[in-house]
Amino acid sequence: MIRDLRQLSYLLLAGIVWMSSTTFSAPPNIVVILVDDVGWGEFGFQGSKQIPTPHIDSIAANGIRFTNGYVSGPYCSPTRAGLMTGRYQTRFGHEFNTITRESGLSTKEITFADRFKEAGYATAAIGKWHLGQLPPYHPLKRGFDSFYGTLANTPFFHPTLFVDSQVSPNVQNIGSEDFYTTDKYADRAVEFIEQHQTKPFFLYLPFNAQHAPLQAPKKYLDRFPNIDDPKRKTFAAMMSALDDAVGRLLDKIRTSGIEENTLIFFTSDNGGPTASTTSSNGPLRGFKSTTWEGGVRVPTAIQWKGQLAAGQVYEHPIIQLDFLPTAMAAAGIANKPTDRIEGVNLLPYLTGQNKGQPHETLYWRFGNQWAIRHGQYKLVVGKDGTGQPELYNLQTDIGETKNLASSEPERVKELNDLWGKWDAQNIPAASPRDDRGRKPGQGRRKRQDPSSS
Repeated sequence: MIRDLRQLSYLLLAGIVWMSSTTFSAPPNIVVILVDDVGWGEFGFQGSKQIPTPHIDSIAANGIRFTNGYVSGPYCSPTRAGLMTGRYQTRFGHEFNTITRESGLSTKEITFADRFKEAGYATAAIGKWHLGQLPPYHPLKRGFDSFYGTLANTPFFHPTLFVDSQVSPNVQNIGSEDFYTTDKYADRAVEFIEQHQTKPFFLYLPFNAQHAPLQAPKKYLDRFPNIDDPKRKTFAAMMSALDDAVGRLLDKIRTSGIEENTLIFFTSDNGGPTASTTSSNGPLRGFKSTTWEGGVRVPTAIQWKGQLAAGQVYEHPIIQLDFLPTAMAAAGIANKPTDRIEGVNLLPYLTGQNKGQPHETLYWRFGNQWAIRHGQYKLVVGKDGTGQPELYNLQTDIGETKNLASSEPERVKELNDLWGKWDAQNIPAASPRDDRGRKPGQGRRKRQDPSSS
């Protein structure tokens, strides 16, 4: 129901934008599925053979698989901050996890849900929030009509910091023995679609799978009798539960008759933390919390049946910041310069209207680590590196094994200068400390000037 005249005017304007800029018949439903700590090489659509993921694979098969899909941070909360705003999270100091009760996504930032709620969409967040624990940061204060999930990291059984806004906006702890977050998030997602299938909705579904602690019910563990390693077996069971959950969501969308009017985004928040969970990043160097490819290049797929041709493989780099402006364009929501959104509307590129590439340059900053990808070249200071910027050609060296810095000093300087200009627009980290315990501004490594080395 339209709430007031201001919203009516906005919807009329959005409709004009929609009809003039696209050929789509009606504003689509928007679904964003975010998984947690899943490595680049773990899904079937990424080439994995060990753990079947047919439902998740179907998103890529029925839509587009991205070989160069990135996130703007190699860590849980920063990626979510970028996704929710369409902006590099370092612009507003959200460089690390919101690890204290006092920190969260800046209330000055307009969220994905804010924009779609204003446009008349029903909005729901189901899963792991991790953008603030105090009431001003809660999903219900950030544009979501309802929230069902945890405010931060949690076990899969007996989750803590849990909120079911249909019952109460207050935090509770779940004591039920048969409550498994992955299954319950699927239950609520299906329920949400049943309740809102006749009007536009935005569903944000950030699963906590595959984040530690590794936990899975016996029914999923029993699917992998041939995996002997207990840790890997549990990881596989969790992946299978995750795939079933996504399958239930996709089936509900299909049987509700809204599949061709639903735009679905799928990605992971960062690379896998291989040592702690067995997650594979395939040929990529590094892992979660690094600016190597293994930390920031993630499995990514988009489906919009009837609008985006199925079975495509898109090779140009994209980033999760693009989800918001792409969804806004699909819904006919104006993206004004004053919104300061840094992502790109991908639709003209995915439909072939624009033969160029969405991004010539992508950037990362994570404490002492940083990186820039410009074309096929990447300049990076990584966690396990020398501290000196290293140069790689990702077209020929996806694993970042051949450092070209000494042989191409001019290119090193060019990328270093580009990154410096970008970083000058960022602000210091607002979170009290990063994953290594430093306070903002402490121990920050000064960027090396290539001309002085």
